[in-house]
Amino acid sequence: MTQEKAPLQSPSIDPAELAKFAALAAEWWAPDGAFAALHRMSPVRMGFVRDRAMSHFQRPQGRRPLDGLTAYDIGCGGGLASLPLARLGAAVEGIDASPEAIGAARAQAAALGLPAVFSVDAVEAMAARGAKPADLVIALEIIEHVADLRSFLEAIEALVRPGGLLILSSINRTAKARALAIMAAERLLRWAPEGTHEFEKLVKPEEITSALPGFAWEKPVGMSYSVLDRSWRLSADVSMNYLLAGARPG
Repeated sequence: MTQEKAPLQSPSIDPAELAKFAALAAEWWAPDGAFAALHRMSPVRMGFVRDRAMSHFQRPQGRRPLDGLTAYDIGCGGGLASLPLARLGAAVEGIDASPEAIGAARAQAAALGLPAVFSVDAVEAMAARGAKPADLVIALEIIEHVADLRSFLEAIEALVRPGGLLILSSINRTAKARALAIMAAERLLRWAPEGTHEFEKLVKPEEITSALPGFAWEKPVGMSYSVLDRSWRLSADVSMNYLLAGARPG
């Protein structure tokens, strides 16, 4: 398990972002709360993670297809992705710089009887002390909140074992995303508190792949929202939300 003291001086940690999410920590598992959009997104997002991991590691179908794999969930927040990974059989450690988020994640894991481990930490600190690389590393809806993207991604690279898999998701930096994912979603629909996202901090898929050229990257996959049934689905449109998977050679 990683250390418990939050490394607040880590290059990728933005104190303003930490404070923003600390104030919302009690709402992580409220389906209609501040993170309602992530709850609605979770089935399609975790389906992508499951399917890519099963394909990459050549796992058969079953209730626990990721059994025996180790996983890091970087920027895990309240554990919305960590706990589904644990249900799929992975030995998961959720990492977040927010003690409040980690507290929410641990409480939910205990309530559900799931064995996920949660630690207050930062990727740069983990990489610097030689934390054991994992088979699978996910970083979902976190890169748009970091202070130093390159430092964050380079540290994550050290946490993926050779032959392992890295999966990220985020909001693309496009005019469409500014209009819909920020202005409409936050200011009109109130899917997230206003100010949750800053357009200038959004990340294009090619900025990730160019920062980590040593990975074998798949083509990014879009996530689109259907207003009719209030659900998300995978799509070819990456102009708003996208998922990106890459294998570390080895």
